[in-house]
Amino acid sequence: MLEIRQCCENCGKSLPNDSNEAMICTFECTFCTQCVENILENVCPNCGGGFEKRPTRPNSQLVKYPMRNDKVFKPIEFNKFLETNKSIDARKR
Repeated sequence: MLEIRQCCENCGKSLPNDSNEAMICTFECTFCTQCVENILENVCPNCGGGFEKRPTRPNSQLVKYPMRNDKVFKPIEFNKFLETNKSIDARKR
């Protein structure tokens, strides 16, 4: 079950369940499209993987399976995976 995190881990932008700007990696690290495209260059700073649009949980399921309550906020100081992986397709890293 996805955690559906509430905000971008880098800039803190709110990313509600129905946001079209929420992007996640395979470990559910969550960032907004602006950070993914302009800062991270589609390279997760935590695992080196790529990002995909986060799915939306049906509203009828939010009561039973709510979004994660705490905010994950870890502004990027250094992306150790960026230089190594930014020119490699995310599916081939």
